[in-house]
Amino acid sequence: MSEPLLARLDPTKRVLKRAQYEAFEFSLFGGDVLVRNVSHADPENHEYNVRIVDGVPTDCECPADKSYSGPCKHRVAVAIRRPILDAVEQMQMVADGGVVTKEQPETGVEDDEAPDNCDCEMLDGDFPCWACVDSGRRELPN
Repeated sequence: MSEPLLARLDPTKRVLKRAQYEAFEFSLFGGDVLVRNVSHADPENHEYNVRIVDGVPTDCECPADKSYSGPCKHRVAVAIRRPILDAVEQMQMVADGGVVTKEQPETGVEDDEAPDNCDCEMLDGDFPCWACVDSGRRELPN
């Protein structure tokens, strides 16, 4: 069994707390993550690229990551948000020529049978409701 990501990074309690409570925005950027700290009065001057290697935030452009021995709050903020790491992994796989496929779980719902809480008719165009996506009856458009 591999070591949990936070144990590998080994952040201080102070850094972990700040990574949890500060307001961050995340953007995928060339296979890495651009992290903007919107807790600051001047957030455009507080955005840094966090490099992701094999699912691990390995370094950040911020001054703290260069100055201190442990990971900065930006790296930890990415590490504690699994959906961000999953999106980066998929982006990197596609960029490397891999094929990303998502297997749909067996739900027992027939294709023509709408879930009881289906709201598709209230939505515009071909966009499905969450109940149909969650049941595997319909997929989100690309």
